[in-house]
Amino acid sequence: MPTQVRVLSLAYEKMKKITKTDKHLVNLIQEIKEHAAKEDSGFWKRIAKELSNSTRRRRSVNIAKINQYTKEGEMVVVPGKVLGVGELDHNVTIAALEFSESALVKIKNNMTIGELLKKSPKGKDVRILG
Repeated sequence: MPTQVRVLSLAYEKMKKITKTDKHLVNLIQEIKEHAAKEDSGFWKRIAKELSNSTRRRRSVNIAKINQYTKEGEMVVVPGKVLGVGELDHNVTIAALEFSESALVKIKNNMTIGELLKKSPKGKDVRILG
């Protein structure tokens, strides 16, 4: 293999190996992956994959969008951040990695993704938004 090609392939390998520095997030992803394997849940595998994305690719959702795409009493998971733009005119339980301060003021029923994992082990009746 020519030297130039080898250097490029080594540079590419280093780019692929990005590690998370947030220990809480790493532990959450690991817990979700183990749970998904144990329960054979494609839903939780998808959430773990979404949380593994880089910060730039992680989802952010406004309350207006949650209000538009949900019905009364639904559970929603956002594998990213919930932002406070808009109003929520019905009761929805929202689980997310992060909430903005303005979103926390507007949302009555919020929880972490880890809490949702315990509440809905199979991921039934939970919608992914983002």
